[in-house]
Amino acid sequence: MLLAGLGATSILQTSIQPTRALQWRDQHRTKTIWSSLRWLAKKSPLLLLTRRVGESGCHLLESRLSTLGDDVAINLLLMGSWDAVAKFETSVPRIEREEGIRLILQRTAAKETQNAMLPYLVEVVAADKPGILHLLAEFFIDHGISIESLSSNRYRAMQTGAEMFSAQITIGIPVKTHIASLRDDFLEFCDAQNLDAIMDPMKF
Repeated sequence: MLLAGLGATSILQTSIQPTRALQWRDQHRTKTIWSSLRWLAKKSPLLLLTRRVGESGCHLLESRLSTLGDDVAINLLLMGSWDAVAKFETSVPRIEREEGIRLILQRTAAKETQNAMLPYLVEVVAADKPGILHLLAEFFIDHGISIESLSSNRYRAMQTGAEMFSAQITIGIPVKTHIASLRDDFLEFCDAQNLDAIMDPMKF
């Protein structure tokens, strides 16, 4: 009787385990996976990477390409089913071998909706000096404001030849913040640092 009981248990486990495995596989095949990719190289990888993303069946949600010095930097955010993202991930080592470069690929997730944040655009222009970007970041962080995106550069003014700094910063301001007071504080800060700046709501 004991042996029969063990045998019945064994048969039951054998019939259940494949079912659970199939359920796990089906759940993950339909689940949307997000993945981010970063690349820094001497030549633009845009054509190669976008082709591989399409071949894998993934959707390209966001892409950003910029030239830093004589290097090209690209950031991609893609999403797809579990097997589509896995297919792209397995192609990365081959890309690295063929191109002789290093890719940084990692799983991520959809950004949570920030209903309690107001999007504003800040633009700053000033004579270049060390530490401007740090001071701007410090001001916003100290005021509990998130920096959503940032682009800055140093350039020589065509008219005068002066070395200039410019920045475009997208920020998220908590809805409970008194906008007029924040703007006054920001403009006072800019006056103290001799920065010319504006802060306006984003209209799109």
